[in-house]
Amino acid sequence: MNNYNTPDNPEFLNEYLVHIKLVQLLSERTIQGYYEDIRLFLRFIYMNSHNIDDSPENIDISDFPEDDLRKITVSDIYNFIFYVSDERHNNDKARYRKISSLRSFFKYLEKAAHIIEKDPTKDLDVPVPKKSLPKFLSLNESMRLLQASDNADSKRDYCIITLFLNCGIRLSELVGINISDIDFYENRMRVLGKGNKERMIYLNEACVDALNKYLIIRRDNQKAKAELALFISNQNKRISKRRVQQIVENTLTAAGLDGKGITTHKLRHTAATLMYQYGDADVLTLKELLGHASVATTEIYTHLSNENVRSAIESNPLSKVKSDDKE
Repeated sequence: MNNYNTPDNPEFLNEYLVHIKLVQLLSERTIQGYYEDIRLFLRFIYMNSHNIDDSPENIDISDFPEDDLRKITVSDIYNFIFYVSDERHNNDKARYRKISSLRSFFKYLEKAAHIIEKDPTKDLDVPVPKKSLPKFLSLNESMRLLQASDNADSKRDYCIITLFLNCGIRLSELVGINISDIDFYENRMRVLGKGNKERMIYLNEACVDALNKYLIIRRDNQKAKAELALFISNQNKRISKRRVQQIVENTLTAAGLDGKGITTHKLRHTAATLMYQYGDADVLTLKELLGHASVATTEIYTHLSNENVRSAIESNPLSKVKSDDKE
């Protein structure tokens, strides 16, 4: 666990953090977010229940009574949401994340820890924020990005861009690939996704070609032979996430695509969108390929397709021609 599992927390909060790490296998980033939300909530409740006029950051919750947990109602939660909206200026997305954190926490208190008898978040009625469509590169823009990375100086960088655009893998998955994870006999690659879930990704001709050309250079590097990682830095160590982000940023600039808000994660969206729009990949196939836990997450790419259809209709050269309304 990280340093948020401390004596400054009540015991039930530390036990909850252990639960979502070891049982639910949530990522460290998600755990940190949940922890910060729940800690703020408990401080807010403690402040109000004891009539303390202070900033929540100064509130000590290490001795937060379990009895006070049992007294929390849905009204208390609404008051908290109003507080973070009105005084801390949380937007819709930030407020909804806090609600998700509290739902997870109170579900644990009821179902796993048996500290409370009724989960107050079950009566919570909060609208879900609208999801914006993800940004992605068009087919022509993707070709420009590949061309910008295709130079003799770095077969590694070209291979990285190729895997992002063809496989739709996450940044953490890419840097975690070992040479032993690649099976050239079956043309597939093992990646470790969210929640330490392994999945196999099949490699198309472009990926196999880019990998082979990079590995020729990789194997000639005597100093890097002991390193298990596929992608290595100039120091012959596993490449860092930040270095990969810099490679993508520099390549976007070279391709004249900077300023569009494209990141490594947007390249994942690009791969999924291209496969859905130009390939035979249906939503269920994309779900497995991308490693999504729910098909609802993958369905956004069907909405992207609908937006493209609308755009195509509206760009029709006859779209502005109207009747003269002659009698």
